Amino acid sequence: MELLVAKFGGTSVGNGKRIRKAAESIAKEYLKGNQIVVVVSAVNKTTDDLISLENDAITNNLTAKHHAEIVGMGERTSVRLFSATLESLGVKSQFIDPYSDLWPIITDSNYMEAKIDVEATDKKIKKLKTLLNQGIVPVICGFLGKCRDQITTLGRGGSDITAFLIGECLNADEVIIVTDVDGVLSTDPRKINEAELLESITVGEMKTLATHGAQVLHPNALDYKHPDIDAKIINFKYGDLTTEGTHITGPYDYKPMELLKEPVTSITVVGKDLLHKSGIIADLTNMLYDNGIHLYKLNPHHNSITTFINKTDGDKTYKLFHEYVIENEFLSSISQGQDTAMISIIDPERDEFAISKILSKNGIDAELINVAKTEILIFVDWEVGEKVFNLLSK
Repeated sequence: MELLVAKFGGTSVGNGKRIRKAAESIAKEYLKGNQIVVVVSAVNKTTDDLISLENDAITNNLTAKHHAEIVGMGERTSVRLFSATLESLGVKSQFIDPYSDLWPIITDSNYMEAKIDVEATDKKIKKLKTLLNQGIVPVICGFLGKCRDQITTLGRGGSDITAFLIGECLNADEVIIVTDVDGVLSTDPRKINEAELLESITVGEMKTLATHGAQVLHPNALDYKHPDIDAKIINFKYGDLTTEGTHITGPYDYKPMELLKEPVTSITVVGKDLLHKSGIIADLTNMLYDNGIHLYKLNPHHNSITTFINKTDGDKTYKLFHEYVIENEFLSSISQGQDTAMISIIDPERDEFAISKILSKNGIDAELINVAKTEILIFVDWEVGEKVFNLLSK
C-alpha cells in the first residue's frame, strides 16, 4: 500500500467530463489499496471569472478579506464536485474546505499572500491519517488557507504548495501534479516545435525554471519537496496516475547565503559603445573557457566589460585579455581590481535596496550588487567580506 497525494490543476478539472476522468484515475489507485489525498484547484478560469465579477460589482472598495472569501469559492466548489464524483464511483470520500474542522492549512492573517504556519499545519495535516485509515479519500481545496475563522489565500499556484506540504507532513510515497502538459519540456513548444519531454529534472532546476516563467509548477512548492518522496508532473488527458511524465528528483539542497571561501578579482576591459559591438563578450568568455578559467560573473556596460574570476587566475587572465585589447580596434585599455569577496543570497524576501541600506549604514561600499530572480550576488572588498556576510545573516 502506498500513500499518494494527487493535485489536479484548473484545466485538469476544467469541465464535468474532466472531473469524472480525474476521479476515475483516483478510483483506480483506490481499488489497488492505496491511500490517496486529493488537492483540487478551481475549475479552469473560475477564479478569473470571480475576480472579474467582484471588480465590476465592487469597483475600488473591495477589501482583502472579502476578496479571499469570494475567490475561494472556486476551490470550495471544486472539492464538492470532485468528492461527489468519487462517491458516485463507489469511493468513500470527504471534501475538506477551510470551514471544516479537519482543515489543515493554517496561515497568518495576510489574506492575499498568506504565509503558512508550518508547525500548526503539520499537526493538522497528520490528523488526516484518521480518514485515510478508514478508507476515505480526503479532497482538499488547494490555494486556500485559514487564519482563525477567516479564509486566506496562498497566491497564484498555491495549490502546488498545498500538495507538496501535505506530502511532506504525511510522509507520502509520491506527490503527483496533474496538469495540461505531459511534463517538463526542454523549452516552450510554442516557440520551438522540437521541444522534448524531460524524463526527470532536479528540484533546483525545476525551481529555477518556474521562477523564470515556466508555469507548470509554483517554485515555492518545491521548498516542501522531501528527498525521500517521489514527485512527478503528468497530463490529465491519460486519466492514469501511473503515467510517467517528468519526475522531480532530489531535495531543494541549497544554502540561502554563502560566502565564497577564496577571493575573486575583477578584470575590466574598456572601450566605446561595447554593448553594440558583437563578438567581444563571446571572445572573452571563450578565452576563459579555453584556458580552464571559471567565470563567476560578467558585467557588461556601454564602455566596459568586467569579469569576476578566481584570484589565482587573475594574472593569467589579465595577460590574455591585454593581448586581446591590443589587437581589438574597439578596445582601449584594461584594469584589474583588488581582492574581492563574493556573497550569494537565495532569498525572495531580499532586495537590492535593503542590502544597500545595511551596507551604507555600516560604511561599506559594494563593488557590485547583482539582482536576479533566483539569486543576489554581492561583491565587496575581501577584508570586509566576512563582516558583510555576518551583517546580512542577521
